[in-house]
Amino acid sequence: MPAWTRVLAGTGPLWLRKEVDVMAQPTYQWQPPERGWREQDLFDLPENGNRYEIIDGSLHVTPPAGPEHHELADEIRMALRQAAPTDWRVIREIGVRVPGGNLIPDLTVLRPSAPRERMWAEPVDIALVGEVESTGSRRHDRFTKPALYAEAGIPHYWRVERGDFGPVVYRYRLGKGDHYELLGTIGPDDAVTVDEPWTMRLDPSAWPR
Repeated sequence: MPAWTRVLAGTGPLWLRKEVDVMAQPTYQWQPPERGWREQDLFDLPENGNRYEIIDGSLHVTPPAGPEHHELADEIRMALRQAAPTDWRVIREIGVRVPGGNLIPDLTVLRPSAPRERMWAEPVDIALVGEVESTGSRRHDRFTKPALYAEAGIPHYWRVERGDFGPVVYRYRLGKGDHYELLGTIGPDDAVTVDEPWTMRLDPSAWPR
């Protein structure tokens, strides 16, 4: 497998160089920009399955999640899509612009007004974002990312945990002071009608456990 040198702080221009070692395996080296990381810098990073996000000018790298994570996220997306009104879209892992950075939620619900050709969605075009917790993302999904989504003004946030008996959905709505308020939780054996991002029946018992 290619070897990667990860340098997330320091000086020097951003660059990406391919070398060949004695075993004829490609090796890539990259350094951060002299100023904080910006959206355009992400295009110079390798497409290797990692999730690259920018928070307050710092680069955050999350390793690829496992198949169970993606399977659960896909099931939630399908549940949302099946109930979605006309022209609303539910997208997996699209980029979202937030104050001071760029994030990539597991799920994003886009309003009909959202431009289809944009790689990075604006908060005004987003009705809900969702994160499925994994080992490498738990703290970010519980603390860092919801704070930024709320600061951006995104109305609703779902955080999904994989509990001992199945997935649990924590539902939040934007309150006063740019923070989320807990609306409630939906357990693995609950079937509940929710109002966000539209009225629908949510049944986690049908999702992978």
